[in-house]
Amino acid sequence: MLAFYLASVSALMGIAIEKDLLPKKPRLIELVFLGIATHKLSRIVAKDRITSILRAPFVSYIRSAGAGEVEEEPRGRGIQRGIGQLISCPFCLAPWCATVLSFGFIFSPRVTRFFTVILASVTMSDFLHRTYAKLKDE
Repeated sequence: MLAFYLASVSALMGIAIEKDLLPKKPRLIELVFLGIATHKLSRIVAKDRITSILRAPFVSYIRSAGAGEVEEEPRGRGIQRGIGQLISCPFCLAPWCATVLSFGFIFSPRVTRFFTVILASVTMSDFLHRTYAKLKDE
């Protein structure tokens, strides 16, 4: 998996350099949205109940973790287990998500900006839902 990641990043970076698409200096607002969107995308892929069907071949369900999330553990051996470890851990998945979104900013900035705004909005909404629930319980 690491070889796939490195080969993909190398190929995309080569194309970006050849076409002179790399930004000279990252914009702070894009970095903020990239960070928030990476957080949300990695949690959606790794923990969301709805995306569990995508993880099912690689993980075993343990229990509900609340707020639409599930707790799962990797299963199998070899590549199956490796993929299970990657896609069930938002911390492990975050660099992959950040890479995809970063190259999205390079090759398709308008579409990527649109999706990062959506993911950032959902993250803020999640925070507000949790804050509201906590305040309501007090």
